[in-house]
Amino acid sequence: MRILRALVKKEILQIVRDPSSIIISFVLPLISILIYMYGINLDFVTVNIGIKNDDNSPEITRLVNSFSCSKYINSEVSDNMDYLTEKLIRSKIKGMVIIPNDFSNRLEQKQSADLMVITDGSEVNTANYLQNYILQISNQWLAASKYAQFVSPQIVNPQVRIWYNQDSNGYYFILPGSIAITMTLIGILLTALVVAREWERGTMESLLSSNVTRFHIVLGKYIPYFILGMLSMIFNLILCIGVFRVPFHGSYIVLTLVSALFLFTSMGIGLLISTVLKNQFFASQIAVGIGFLPALLLSGFVFPISSMPEILQYITRILPPRYFITFIESEFMAGTVLSIAIKSSVFLLILGGLLFGAVYRNTDMRLSHD
Repeated sequence: MRILRALVKKEILQIVRDPSSIIISFVLPLISILIYMYGINLDFVTVNIGIKNDDNSPEITRLVNSFSCSKYINSEVSDNMDYLTEKLIRSKIKGMVIIPNDFSNRLEQKQSADLMVITDGSEVNTANYLQNYILQISNQWLAASKYAQFVSPQIVNPQVRIWYNQDSNGYYFILPGSIAITMTLIGILLTALVVAREWERGTMESLLSSNVTRFHIVLGKYIPYFILGMLSMIFNLILCIGVFRVPFHGSYIVLTLVSALFLFTSMGIGLLISTVLKNQFFASQIAVGIGFLPALLLSGFVFPISSMPEILQYITRILPPRYFITFIESEFMAGTVLSIAIKSSVFLLILGGLLFGAVYRNTDMRLSHD
């Protein structure tokens, strides 16, 4: 214990004297959350469209006015098709609605009447938003118009109720997920450099010439950076809950325990990289490559896992961020779901233990190999 305390104290002094660790632990989360808060928006967006109306009946004029009254659409009416097409090509508008001259007549004759909707397919999400907006506005207009009597009544009248995130605020989903991404990067980056730094600076030789054991070295690296990582986790929670007012419905105790297991696992990945490569530059590059990118793209935070190719769905099953993102989002949005918490904890505990064993085994206690 005396040797271990001395090694932990040495690492803490290095952390205090090395501003990069403080930057990674506290400045990086702050910048990350600000980017996720103000730079990413999954909510409905306002779209600019053009409208060409060839039907001058009063009812169709009300339809055109319905588009201008929507808070999700900025509409511009023009009779010049070439003008609207040019604006669409230059991305001044994202779509066009063309109302044919026989639109109202076909409705009065109880025939099918079509609107032409042209969207900019270069932005798929915006195009989908626009199609849904136009469909909803057209249906609302039709239900309130004189043509409603010609339309078959709906058999099913849906009553939509949102159980979680009743405000439909995308940031309540983004910010908790961003904590998992940030903690992945922190856990791996903090430890990906520590062993490699010892070898590059020559301080590992001094350690190996003393009576320290491999167990002392490994624990001496885990403990101080685990404490620093948990402080960073608390800092993230304060930002989300205290500053940005994201509702939290779960248990702080459960959140702390599972977060500790996740950090333990992420640190294992970073330490394994550091002990194998023994080079800070390569270790940092590999840490970002196998830590941040999979956590961002393959964890379900940005893209639903169910929509990924089958081979990638299998790969996500071994990624710690997948389980932690599912857990932390349920903690914030729905409260503690025991099955999710247990599943995430068991996986992280097993993987963290395996990584600890791999770090222990790969920690080199010799200056050179035969």
